[in-house]
Amino acid sequence: MQTSWGEIEVSDAHIHFFSRAFFASLATQKEAQRTGAAAETAESIAAALGWQAPPSDAPALAANWVRELDRHGVQRAALIASIPSDENSVAEAVGAFPDRFYGYFMVNPLAPDAVNRVRAALGGGELHCICLFPAMQRFSIQDERVRPILEAAASFNALVFVHCGVLTVGVRAKLGLPSLFDMRFSNPLDLHAVALAFPQLRFVVPHFGAGFFREALMLCDLCPNVYLDTSSSNKWTRYQPETLDLQQVFRRALDVAGPQRLLFGSDSSFFPRGWNGTIFETQRHTLKSIGISTADARRIFGANLHQLMSS
Repeated sequence: MQTSWGEIEVSDAHIHFFSRAFFASLATQKEAQRTGAAAETAESIAAALGWQAPPSDAPALAANWVRELDRHGVQRAALIASIPSDENSVAEAVGAFPDRFYGYFMVNPLAPDAVNRVRAALGGGELHCICLFPAMQRFSIQDERVRPILEAAASFNALVFVHCGVLTVGVRAKLGLPSLFDMRFSNPLDLHAVALAFPQLRFVVPHFGAGFFREALMLCDLCPNVYLDTSSSNKWTRYQPETLDLQQVFRRALDVAGPQRLLFGSDSSFFPRGWNGTIFETQRHTLKSIGISTADARRIFGANLHQLMSS
C-alpha cells in the first residue's frame, strides 16, 4: 500500500469473520426470545441489521474478504471466529486462502469439551490463535480451568488473544439480545501472573486494553510476551482524562511497549461496509503526526503480525 512513509505492506490483526454459523446463532437466540414468532434465518437477521446476508459457505465469504482487501491494498488479515464452536468456518477460510489469512477462534474454557476442541482446532494447521473473552463468558483468566487451554496453546505455539476492558457487542444491542457480561473479569492486570507463568506464550490484548489503558501498559512493561492491538475507533478514550487522545495513546504505548509489540487492527466485520479504512487512515495520520519512522510504521502496520505468526 502506498502511504506517506512510501510503499509498505499493511496487514490487519483484527477482522471478525461473521460466518453463516454466526448469523444462525443469532437467529436461534432471537427465536428463543420471541416464542411463537416467525422463524428467524440468517437472511432475516441480516435484514434486521441492514447488513448483507452471508454466502452459503465460509470459502465464499473468505473470497469476499480477499476482494475487499485487494481493493484497499491490504496484504493479509487475521480472521476471528466470533462465536465459540465456529472454528471450522475460519479454518475453511484460511484453508482456501492460506497466503492471505491467519486464523483466530473463540474458546469458552468453561465448556466441557474446550480442551479437546482447542487441540483439534490447532492440530489442523489453519488456526493460529485462541481468543478468550473473560467478561463475556464470566471467568477469571487465572481460573485453574483456563490452564489446560493455555497448555494446549503452548504445545502448538499458538497466540492467545485476551479481551480486556469494556466489551460491547453492537449487533446484540441492535437485535435486542441481552449482553450479560461481567467486567469484574476485564482487568489486564489479571493476566500478569498468567503471562509470567507461560513465558513461551505470546498474548495479545486488543484495543489498548479498552479503557484499562494504564493497566495494559503496566502489564506490557512487566511482561515482554504481551502485545497490544490498536483496533477499532478506541472510543474508550472518553473514559480517560481529556488530555488522553489517540496521539497520546500511541505515544505512551510506543514508550512502554515499543513499536515491536503494537499490531494494527481495524475491527472490521460486516458487509457491505467491508474493510473499515477510516480506522486505518485515522491511525496512519496519528502515527505520522508523532513522527514515527518508516521502519516502525512497517512493523506496526504488518511486519509485527507476520513475525508473530512465523515464529
